[in-house]
Amino acid sequence: MSTPAELVGWDVARLGVDGRVLEVVRAPAPVLSTPGEAVDPRAADTVQLAADLVATMRVSPGCVGLAAPQVGVGARVFCVDVSEHPKTRDHHGTFVLCNAEVLESSRNDRSREGCMSVPDFTGEVKRASRLVVRGELPGTGEQVLVTANAFEARALQHEMDHCAGLLFLDRVAGAHAVHARKTYL
Repeated sequence: MSTPAELVGWDVARLGVDGRVLEVVRAPAPVLSTPGEAVDPRAADTVQLAADLVATMRVSPGCVGLAAPQVGVGARVFCVDVSEHPKTRDHHGTFVLCNAEVLESSRNDRSREGCMSVPDFTGEVKRASRLVVRGELPGTGEQVLVTANAFEARALQHEMDHCAGLLFLDRVAGAHAVHARKTYL
């Protein structure tokens, strides 16, 4: 096995398929609490799923990531794009990872998170603010490393939790750390 390359310049157009906008499932849907299965990143259904996740994320206001379980698919695939979020310091743009795993993490930080699958609440969650993740790119199966900081690191962990059958509510310190989501007119 070769050493994974650092993720650089991935583009959804590399998938060669058009993404479809899918319905986002909400808690307590069973798929959200079931660990996803590993996938073959080269398989046609994985490539289509990757394109669908990006398309669904892009039409969802404020969305910075989306995992396969959130669209009803029990698979370890997710997309992230924090580039437009005001909390972002640095980022890798839009990307999709399959079968991702954390290799290194450090500098825990507590911050508020929300989720499209839990639309009425946010919660204070402690997560690593520096992260190295290894995953496979859909289509090619190439292994890549993503070294993420701050908000992008948080987004990666949030989506990887979805792939493991966890919601941010599973990570809050208690009921005092869950808040009604504020809506602005």
